[in-house]
Amino acid sequence: MILHQVLLYLVHTLLAIRTWLASLYHGLKKPLAFKHRKRTVPRIKSDSKALSRLPIHVGLVVVEEDFRYGDLASLVVWCAAMGISYISLYDSQGILKRNNTSLWQEIMKQQQELLGEDSNKYSIELVTGNRTTTQLTGQKYSVEVRLLSSEDGRTDLLQAAQRWCQAVEARRKKVGDLEPTALEGLLQATKGAPDVDLVLKFGTVDSLLGFLPWQIRLTEILSLPTHHSIDYQTFLLALQSFGNIEQRFGK
Repeated sequence: MILHQVLLYLVHTLLAIRTWLASLYHGLKKPLAFKHRKRTVPRIKSDSKALSRLPIHVGLVVVEEDFRYGDLASLVVWCAAMGISYISLYDSQGILKRNNTSLWQEIMKQQQELLGEDSNKYSIELVTGNRTTTQLTGQKYSVEVRLLSSEDGRTDLLQAAQRWCQAVEARRKKVGDLEPTALEGLLQATKGAPDVDLVLKFGTVDSLLGFLPWQIRLTEILSLPTHHSIDYQTFLLALQSFGNIEQRFGK
């Protein structure tokens, strides 16, 4: 029993030291990253043009317990600068939904730091459920960021199926009328948005934890170990990998 307690104490101590060292490292790295940040805008535009294929709708699925809003905001702004029009940001428990104000503040901060004078060209909407929570009005580029949780995935699909059954029971629909496009019209989570082209999953859990099961039938899924302190190069490599994947659509 005593040996077990000693081992447990040692494990917690080592984890605490590791966390402290990681924080120290990233704290030292931030000034250098900020120094070169102003070069990022033209670089992102150039990188976007060089991609063989650019996703229209990207899903950022977080299956980690520790959320870093600054890092998630960087991903959102990079997507926007790339020309990606739809972003779905998902965690199964709805933590991002509940803390949408904190996330929005980080998005505004990252947008100003990264895009500088170009930030007023981007209209970014943060959508929670069926309503727009916050919005920045720009002049040229429109970007929609949807905050989703498990209730927008399997639950949304179940409710859509129930609405279809009710329509059949009321003889407004026929069973034979059920097609993928018809069911998509009943889904609320991504209404008005195209299906997700690319999912970037952050975390070691080998699951999407209920992320939009209907809307990812043809989606490419790439896994990354964490979103913590993610850098632009890692993000770009993921998009390049997506562009190099040959879509066969079952053929």
